[in-house]
Amino acid sequence: MKTNDLNNYSGVNRNFDSYSRIVDGSLVSVLMRKVFVWMALALAVTGITAYGVATQESLMYVIFDNRLLFWGLIIAEFGLVIGLSSGINRMSLATATLLFLAYSVINGITLSVIFFAYSMTVIAKTFLITAGTFGAMALVGYTTKTDLTGMGKILIMALIGIIIASVANMFFASSGLDRIISYVGVLIFVGLTAYDTQKIKQMFLAAPDASEGVQKYAVLGALTLYLDFINLFLYLLRIFGRSRD
Repeated sequence: MKTNDLNNYSGVNRNFDSYSRIVDGSLVSVLMRKVFVWMALALAVTGITAYGVATQESLMYVIFDNRLLFWGLIIAEFGLVIGLSSGINRMSLATATLLFLAYSVINGITLSVIFFAYSMTVIAKTFLITAGTFGAMALVGYTTKTDLTGMGKILIMALIGIIIASVANMFFASSGLDRIISYVGVLIFVGLTAYDTQKIKQMFLAAPDASEGVQKYAVLGALTLYLDFINLFLYLLRIFGRSRD
């Protein structure tokens, strides 16, 4: 799942003329740190939840053997992302943060199945590879002076393409197509990490202060990068992971 609803923020100037509007560079640094802290917190919550659920076989049985409950969780995930993205202006900072954490918990529940599909060693190694790749691309997005807007639009269209291909492959069950989708997915989310990081930075460059409204968009920015990280991790896991027998 991917969201790019940061564009709804009326204060965002996506042109690079915004660089001339910097009033206090330290403000941008503070807000960007909040974005990454909230993202890291959500990832920790997701990981702890996933592992906790995976160690409770009876709970796993209840969740994944009950289709109504499982799909209810999936729908809840979509609902939280859409609600947070579209309703950010109407909710308080506390509410936005709680919804973000609720999403990370539910996502942890649905992702708990990876502990049965892959070994702990593979999961840990893939996580480290993801963290290193994500960190490098986030740094590129934060420091580059090249406008990544055009690249971002292409990547979003490509993302729609692999979503369609993934749905189609549910019927064809082609291992070759699945491998292609995995590699393309990695490339897309590597690029989106840099693009989204730059987009969030531009938003803060256009912000006059660190008001609650701006900080709510820091939460939304954290959600965007969180989704980039999770999707990159899952695609890499499909490439490097070895399923348990």
